[in-house]
Amino acid sequence: MEQKERLDYLLEQFKVDSGQYRDLQVGNTAEEKQAALRSLMNIRMPRYMKEEVLRVQDEYLCERAREKGIVTLDDIETIQKELGSTMRHADKISIWQGDITRLQCGAIVNAANSQMLGCFIPMHTCIDNCIHTFAGIQLRSACNTYMSRMRAVHGADYQEPTGRAMLTDAFNLPAEYVIHTVGPIVSHRLTDRLKQQLKDCYESILACCLENHIRSVAFCCISTGVFHFPNEEAAKIAVKTVTTFLDEHDQEFDRVIFNVFHSLDRKLYQEQLCPAERG
Repeated sequence: MEQKERLDYLLEQFKVDSGQYRDLQVGNTAEEKQAALRSLMNIRMPRYMKEEVLRVQDEYLCERAREKGIVTLDDIETIQKELGSTMRHADKISIWQGDITRLQCGAIVNAANSQMLGCFIPMHTCIDNCIHTFAGIQLRSACNTYMSRMRAVHGADYQEPTGRAMLTDAFNLPAEYVIHTVGPIVSHRLTDRLKQQLKDCYESILACCLENHIRSVAFCCISTGVFHFPNEEAAKIAVKTVTTFLDEHDQEFDRVIFNVFHSLDRKLYQEQLCPAERG
């Protein structure tokens, strides 16, 4: 089955699966069909899907990953080589600007919400939506299994606390695992408690890597999007927490990547990681 055939097949299967949108009218271009399929995946609650559909979805998403371009650790320079940084652990740390779903590494970090099921807004640009889209619907099912287990222990109203790390397979992403964390939400002013919660996120993720023998991890800019954590302060906390952790566990990691999407964040991380470059 060619990629075009996979897309047409999946679109029809997910339309029928949705019930409500089984008669959805979609344009003829590949872009319109891709957007419709992604939207149907985004809104889908975790439930059974036929094995044949999952098989074709996996083939489709793996090909999409190849089309976008898989980025390996060898493709990303350390800050020591790229920027001439002389700070400690510069040979283990990288800054990479781009789509985190392209990275082939031990784990990528997902900035989740307290429901832990991904973003249900069709075509939303948040990292939670992107990761769930390109991992496939198995990721939402895996997260739902975890939340069901937590609700069985803590009650039906359980929500994932801020600052923890939860590990899942990455399914159709190039990475091996996804580590999900709920970052702090800044509603009014930034407080010491919120700063500590963001620090907890980074420490929990790094501890999760140690526990599961994950030697490379790519951090997104946790909480700096719709959770409104100030970007500069977030970068300071991220860099300090990671470098302090590596002081004790340098040999357990091959690479820690600060993945940024916006040029502003790249500049902020460069300022923190390359003090000689400031100004």
